[in-house]
Amino acid sequence: MKILVMVKRVSDPNVIIRVNADNSAVDLNNVKMAINPFCEIAVEEAVRLKEAGVASEVIALSIGESQSQEQLRTALAIGADRAILIESDAALEPLAVAKLTAKVVAEEEIGLVLLGKQSIDTDNGQTGQMLASIMGVAQGTYTSKLEVSDEKVNLTREVDSGLQSISLNLPAVITCDLRLNEPRFASLPNIMKAKRKPLETKAAADYGIDLAPRIKTLKVEEPDTRQAGVLLNSVSELVETLNIKPEAV
Repeated sequence: MKILVMVKRVSDPNVIIRVNADNSAVDLNNVKMAINPFCEIAVEEAVRLKEAGVASEVIALSIGESQSQEQLRTALAIGADRAILIESDAALEPLAVAKLTAKVVAEEEIGLVLLGKQSIDTDNGQTGQMLASIMGVAQGTYTSKLEVSDEKVNLTREVDSGLQSISLNLPAVITCDLRLNEPRFASLPNIMKAKRKPLETKAAADYGIDLAPRIKTLKVEEPDTRQAGVLLNSVSELVETLNIKPEAV
């Protein structure tokens, strides 16, 4: 079975993000970029499945600008076998990404698709669900535990009410939550080996898909600065500060 794992290029989680001068977008000039942390978890899980003998090949896929090759090389250093980059200079919305991914899934005859549950730049959390719908296959979202056996995927999902265990038939689409695993560090020898692993580049326009945006961003603003806290000396002072009626306490 082949596993396709999605890799998205985002700003480093430790970098302080600024909005550009005209409030039209986030300013990414000279900002350090990295793999989306949830995508990194998906890569790690795909590699573990291959090491366990479940998968025959792990393919890393990124859809975006040409600089995404850097993040694909990191995925290859973690353990992916080869990579595909679908280049697009435009910022693609989740629906366009899902449609392009579905094309790759069909071309490569993929048995399992792993994605991060969301990306830390837009926080949409939509691509995996849209992809499963387009493919017409089962989906498991917010996955914190995953096992594959006998053409089935048994997983645990993190939901509002607690944990939910479900079983899916393959092929399937899985989105990975934070507690699924702890990604390994890419060793220097593996980083050097990754430079020799195949990385195929294709153009998004060649797939004949309507990539036009459906959403228009009107304005981007930084969040309000959090105000300093206040130390209170008693419960009654707290009640008074919160303007709570004494009989309600």
